[in-house]
Amino acid sequence: MPKVIALSGGVGGSKLVEGLARACRPEDLLVIANTGDDFIHLGLHISPDIDTVIYTCTGRSNLEQGWGQAHETWSFMDMLRTLGGPDWFQLGDRDLAMHVWRTYRLSQGASLTAVTQELAQRCALPFALLPMSDDPVRTMVDTAEGVLPMQNYFVEKRCGPAVTGLTYQGAETARPNPALLAALEDPALEAIVICPSNPFLSIDPILALPGLRQALRNAPAPVIAVTPIIGGQAVKGPTAKMMAELGLHVDAVAVARHYAGLIDIFVLDQQDAALADAIRASDIAPVLAQTLMKGLSDKRSLAEAVLNAAIR
Repeated sequence: MPKVIALSGGVGGSKLVEGLARACRPEDLLVIANTGDDFIHLGLHISPDIDTVIYTCTGRSNLEQGWGQAHETWSFMDMLRTLGGPDWFQLGDRDLAMHVWRTYRLSQGASLTAVTQELAQRCALPFALLPMSDDPVRTMVDTAEGVLPMQNYFVEKRCGPAVTGLTYQGAETARPNPALLAALEDPALEAIVICPSNPFLSIDPILALPGLRQALRNAPAPVIAVTPIIGGQAVKGPTAKMMAELGLHVDAVAVARHYAGLIDIFVLDQQDAALADAIRASDIAPVLAQTLMKGLSDKRSLAEAVLNAAIR
């Protein structure tokens, strides 16, 4: 059984996951990926956050683009445009192979958990990676332009429309991954980490699964969240924009309060040290660290700070 469980979205979460895999033994780490971003495109089952964790933590990530695989080619997309197909969601040739194989295995009756384990093993991922559920959950974004599926909001619309709310379609009947529930009950568990992913798009879909919040509260290990906001700005993506549009103050305190009642510890950036008392007032223990992860050493240092906070 794992000693550390990490709940992760895509780019931001995968950076800390990479650090955790180096700060503890890989066999002690279980990563639960958000699948609220999953969608069917051109008949293919695409799991963006699962793939981002795999790419980032096996050296395949395209660091310049910030998404997809390195050394990518685009013959498929070139031909798709020639044929008049939709080109708003970029599918590189190497990336396409992941989606085709996932879809094929699912069509054979394999579960998303089984397929994810197969993909992770084939790509030599050193730790366990599982989807949050084998049941479909779809993040829907309420906007000034109507309700948009997450990928249409995030990629097609480039996060442009003002956000007025979010729903997690199917979450009310979806079952949390049984391996996650079992790991949360293990008395040897040492830390549960909520990675610095977008709270609304990446973490809340996981937390929306029935019984999961209570399972996290009942777990024997502390729950530690890491801020995605530094100095009132998002490290990456639309988190700050969404917070403002939802009427929230854009700072680390608002993120900590978003998780109030669930987390024990909140890691905020050193430059936001003045916010520590406000977080403490929400009955959450603040921990200061350098949370901006520019390279592998930063990722490992932050991971070590998170794990050290768990055993204080």
